[in-house]
This record gives sequence, C-alpha cells and structure tokens, in this order.
Amino acid sequence: MTSRGVMKFFFGIYALMFFGYLFGPLIIMSISAFNSSSYPRVTPWECLTGEWFVKLANDARLVEGLQNSFLIGICVVLVAVPLGLAGAIMLTQIGNRVRSFYYTVVICPILVPGVVLGISTLIFWRRLGNMVGAEDGSFLFNDIFLTVLGQATFISAYCMLVFIARLQRFDPVQEEAALDLGATNVQAFTKVLLPFLKPAMGSAAVLAFLASFENYNTTVFTSQATSTLTMVLASKVRYGIDPSISALAVIIIGLTLAGAIIYEILRRREARIAAQRLVDGLDTGKPVQKAGFGALPQMAGIMILLVVVAGVATTVVASGYNAEACKAEIMQEKLRIQEKFAEEQRQLREERMKQQQNEAPAAPAQPKAASPFGNVFDPNNLGTQSGTSKPEPAAPAKPASPFGNVFDPNNLKKQSGDQ
Repeated sequence: MTSRGVMKFFFGIYALMFFGYLFGPLIIMSISAFNSSSYPRVTPWECLTGEWFVKLANDARLVEGLQNSFLIGICVVLVAVPLGLAGAIMLTQIGNRVRSFYYTVVICPILVPGVVLGISTLIFWRRLGNMVGAEDGSFLFNDIFLTVLGQATFISAYCMLVFIARLQRFDPVQEEAALDLGATNVQAFTKVLLPFLKPAMGSAAVLAFLASFENYNTTVFTSQATSTLTMVLASKVRYGIDPSISALAVIIIGLTLAGAIIYEILRRREARIAAQRLVDGLDTGKPVQKAGFGALPQMAGIMILLVVVAGVATTVVASGYNAEACKAEIMQEKLRIQEKFAEEQRQLREERMKQQQNEAPAAPAQPKAASPFGNVFDPNNLGTQSGTSKPEPAAPAKPASPFGNVFDPNNLKKQSGDQ
C-alpha cells in the first residue's frame, strides 16, 4: 500500500469517527422516540409506537416552555439584528485609531460568561425599577423582558460579526455613485446597502433565534417565574426523562433538515435559472432573486406540505398497526421471563442446599474441656460423698518465714510454760 493509500485509509477512519461522534447521538435519540420502552433506548427494541409524540403534545409544562422560547427568540431577533447591523455599519464609518478599541468593546459580551450576564442583567434592571418606583407587575420586572435584554447583549455581537463579514465584500463606490446621482443618505441605505445585506440579515436572524432558543445559562437567572424549553428539559433530565424528549428532538431535527434542504434546493434552482438566462442571452440586467426573504413564503409552504404529508403517512401506518397488542405481548413475554428466572433461582438454591447437606461430614464427639473449678459444680459430687468419701488432700506447708517465727503468737504461750 502506498503512502497515498495509507493517508486515504486513516482519513476515512477519522471522517467516520468524526461524523459518528457528531451525528450518533442524534440518530440514537431519533430512533428511541419510536420505541415503546419507558426509557429512551434503542436496544432491546420493544414496539414501534408514536405515543411519545402524543404525550409530548399533552405535556402542558413542556408546551408552555416551548411557546415562551419561541416568543423570546422572536423578540431577541427583533432587538439583536438591528443592534448588530448598526454596530457593523458604525465600525465601517469610524477611523482606524478608534476602530480596534470599538471592536474590542462590542465583542466583549461574547467573552463574558452567560451566568455573569444573567446576574448583572437581573440586578441592574431590578435596581433601576426600584429607583423609578416601578411595581412588581411592571415590564421592568417581567421575566420575558429581562430574558430578552440579557440574551440580546451577546447575541447582537454575533449578528454584528455576520454583518461585518458581508460588508467586507461591499464596494462603497456604489453608495457614492447613488449620492452623486441625487439620492439622499436614507435612499442610498435602503436602495443600495440594505438589499446587499439581505442575505446577511437572514443569516443573522436565524443565528439569533437559534442562540436564543437553546440558551440556558443567562435565561435561568433572568427568568424567575417563567420557564423556557431549556429550563423544562433541564428539570426533566434532573428528575428522570422519558422518550417524549426524544420526540421533541425528532421534530426539531426534522424541521431544521427540511429548512436546510429546501433552502439548498431553491438556491440551486435560482443559480440554474441564472445560468440558463446567460446561455440563452436573456440577461436584461434584472437581478436574479436570491434565496433570502423572498423565498420564505415558498419555504414555509413546502415545509407545511411536508408536515401534512408526514402526518397523513403516520396516520395511515398507525391505522394498520396495533401498538397496544404489541405492548401486551411484550408485557407477557417479560412476565414469562421473570417467572422463568425466579424458578431457575429457586431450583438453584435447592440444589445448593442439598449439595451442602451431602458434603457436610458427621461431627466427631469432642471431649469436654477441663473445668477450672475442679468439678465443684458437678451434680454427681453429692452421690460420691454419701457413698465412698475420697481422702482430703493434705494442707500445704506454710512457707518458712525469714524472721524465724519471731512474730508467731504461740511463742508467748511457749515461753510462759517454760518458765
């Protein structure tokens, strides 16, 4: 094998591992959404079911969190996109000396942790509300308002980077030509610069919505009483999850893939139409419509059509497939396996007990240990004393005193007798 072949082999392994690591969890979660198991898993497979999508639709807390996330995401787009556009245009208008400092200042929110942004937003606006005498029900204390402001502080910086990348390809001569032809600054902006920035506006809006939709670190501090989708999912993961989370992931992944595929199809179709017009000589200078905001109605219509087709197909498949009967069979199979396992364990215990009884040898009679009291408490001692008495042992002799019986009290008696 040549070095080129070895390189291709290792590159293929690396690509397989990379895409497996990237898409493996998504594939497993998508498959587990259709398994009837009460815990998200792929194996062992039980029954094909769509009950988790029904449970997802009936989960009021999750649906409320999803609605709040959509509302916050739309509000963040309305705030962050204009701020990012203004910051990018401002960056192109200031001098070179101030540009680096300005760029550093507006990029700083990206580098600040989301926890710090959430806490600072909460403290600042609550303190401001107390200073102006706002009540608890005012918008300054509203969770949605605080969450939108907290997220927009760093999401607007992402939007600004998107606009900066687009403005680097813009030729300022076009604006100057428009001004020379009598257009005002507002007309030059709306007729020249803004149409050029439409693709960037679409990209920035999608980026801002997704960044807001999946944000947790900032939202958990700014939203005290209102729950978003990420907060609900975090609580479910903490206290136990079910495959309804996988069903939600399937919906989000499906919508994302459908939107990306539709956008790519429309973009290629427009590029093919533009190329055909150039070949046929029909190019009259009219710009070809880009796959930006003008293509949104088409994309929305196609996505709605796909959702309807998927719903109809699911209904047709469900009508010919009885998931409850399959689940009943699985339950009976589980009970049968449990009973079989219990019976095997019982037989195994009985065999072990019999084996231990057969292998245990008879215990030999061991002599009694000698009592330290010399059979004083033996009940047969009375009978022995009544019949034949044993001679008592002689008393031991007293040890000799080193003083020679000087202190013996009988010495006085002996001396008085001798006298």
